[in-house]
Amino acid sequence: MKKIIGLAGLFIAAFAITSSAQSITAKEAAKHLNEKVMVCDQVYGGKFLSSSNITLIDVGGSHPNELLTLIIKGDDRKKFKTAPEETFKGKKVCITGQIIDYKGKPEIMITDTLQIKLQ
Repeated sequence: MKKIIGLAGLFIAAFAITSSAQSITAKEAAKHLNEKVMVCDQVYGGKFLSSSNITLIDVGGSHPNELLTLIIKGDDRKKFKTAPEETFKGKKVCITGQIIDYKGKPEIMITDTLQIKLQ
């Protein structure tokens, strides 16, 4: 019974994350700062910075010309079964989250695996 309730909670959370966001491309991300959106585009690369325990994923272009950066910090990286910078490289994905500005470039903080889905 606990497993059924837990699974129901996951489905509700996944639906809430994906259904409430406007869908855009990475090129449009900078126009939607501080908005919760769904960005669907290609992942071009990424890297894990072991010194700071941060994963950076480049969407919409290769670094330094990425149109959107995904940030996965510390313990959130452990939620992924495989290294996210490798898993999603070269694939089209949809990312849901709030776009923030970091030094003039748009970013989305990834705190849950449900925020990234293969397209």
